Amino acid sequence: MKILLAEDEIALSRAYATALEMQGYEVVQAFDGERALELANNEVFNLMIFDIMMPKKSGLEVLKELRTSGNTTYVIMLTAMSEVDDKISGLDMGADEYLTKPILLKELVARIRSLERRIDTSFNENVLTFGSVKLNVSEQELSAKNSIILAGKETKLMEVLMKNKNKKLSTEYIYNHVWSKDDECDAGYVWIYISYLKQKLKAINANIEIMGEENREFELVEV
Repeated sequence: MKILLAEDEIALSRAYATALEMQGYEVVQAFDGERALELANNEVFNLMIFDIMMPKKSGLEVLKELRTSGNTTYVIMLTAMSEVDDKISGLDMGADEYLTKPILLKELVARIRSLERRIDTSFNENVLTFGSVKLNVSEQELSAKNSIILAGKETKLMEVLMKNKNKKLSTEYIYNHVWSKDDECDAGYVWIYISYLKQKLKAINANIEIMGEENREFELVEV
């Protein structure tokens, strides 16, 4: 699980990061809102943790911009303020959890574990859209000017790409999110299924395209 941690108190941020890394999480740190927004827009995270009071941009400003742009990544908000209005603002803007400082590290880790379970069970949305393309996950139907039925793994792969549109995804990331540990295959299958989806996007006259090379990074973009 990859976490973006945006906290301007450097010592506190390092303490949080160390505790989370000891639990096996990958943590990327930002110390101001502008850097947090830049990282969130250019990398793929499973969870983002934003302190509200940060220089350059507040956590609420970063959250608002991300949600406006369509980023649906889970967000935990941290703040030293306890006013109800601040909590309501964060939740209204799309925050998933809200913790008031001082926060026990054990509590933060427990919240993330709980949130991780929620992410695992609620990843799917029934219908996803990007450009002229619509993906009906439950029906496994991909449509634009025409429509086509996808195989199960093709649907999962397309879902991952559409949920992370305009972001470069590594082969490893895709493989881990589409294939289970029980599947008798390896990361080489990613390229094979990418090629299947490229053909099907052309078949439905889509205005989106999968960019990338074999064994490297892939990105779904509008053309």
